Amino acid sequence: MIRSLKLVVVTLLLFSLFACSSHTHVIGSGPSSGITVSARQYYALWGLIPLGIGGGADTNAMAGDAENYAIETKAAFMDYLISGLANAIIPTTISSRTVTVTK
Repeated sequence: MIRSLKLVVVTLLLFSLFACSSHTHVIGSGPSSGITVSARQYYALWGLIPLGIGGGADTNAMAGDAENYAIETKAAFMDYLISGLANAIIPTTISSRTVTVTK
């Protein structure tokens, strides 16, 4: 029992250290003001079907009238945790990503 608990804790710690992935798109000359807006996107079936939970992330609305900005899409520890809990409850491969627009 204690050994399996240790294994779970070590696995979670490793995920928190190494399980991040991100992708950044730079539009125009990139951000200049440092203002950020974040939202979370949810997907089902390995990212094939976007779910409208919480309104999702509309990057056009998040950027507003800015012509120079950056969009960062990342899956961090919290996204993996949410995905794991959601898949334990409803086994439909639900995943989440965080989208941040920096103006």
